[in-house]
Amino acid sequence: MKDCPSDVITDEASALPLVRCLVENGMPVAEVTLRTPAALSSIRRMCEVPGLQVGAGTVLTVDQATAAVDAGACFLVSPGLHEDVIRYAQSVNVPIIPGIATPSEMARAISLGLDLVKFFPAEALGGVRLLKAIGSVYPDVAVMPTGGISPSNISGYLDLPNVVACGGSWMIPASELAAGDFEEIGELVRAASELTK
Repeated sequence: MKDCPSDVITDEASALPLVRCLVENGMPVAEVTLRTPAALSSIRRMCEVPGLQVGAGTVLTVDQATAAVDAGACFLVSPGLHEDVIRYAQSVNVPIIPGIATPSEMARAISLGLDLVKFFPAEALGGVRLLKAIGSVYPDVAVMPTGGISPSNISGYLDLPNVVACGGSWMIPASELAAGDFEEIGELVRAASELTK
């Protein structure tokens, strides 16, 4: 899977319809960002549905990481290189994808035993050009860019050999999620899934 929706869920009632919509439309991986009080309960409910891998995003502290794992998150994503969170995730054997923005942070991630990182905020940092340059000196580290990824630029990222997935929220617009318009979300998810083939 080369695509992963990431979004803010403000009402856990939307969690189950959303997860069903994702699975039915070819997107069996989702990152729920820990930005609202509904995030952990949403992760818990989403994990009830077979066929979806649910992770927690915007994990900034060990307490958040612990709560996310307890809720059932099968992977963790953070916007930066939070070393205490990385060590915690490694101690409980839960995959962690920390954010990096520079070659020095990439080197630090490698020294922590990581071979997969998040590149964030991708477009603001130089996008495909910077990732291509970093990949030339760190070819064995897989990258998941997020931040500014859209249907118009995702193919440039997916064409890079070091990119294994892209994260984006365009396929789950907040207005459609709030309105419960899962038909529209399903169409966006299907279209995003097609972009990864």
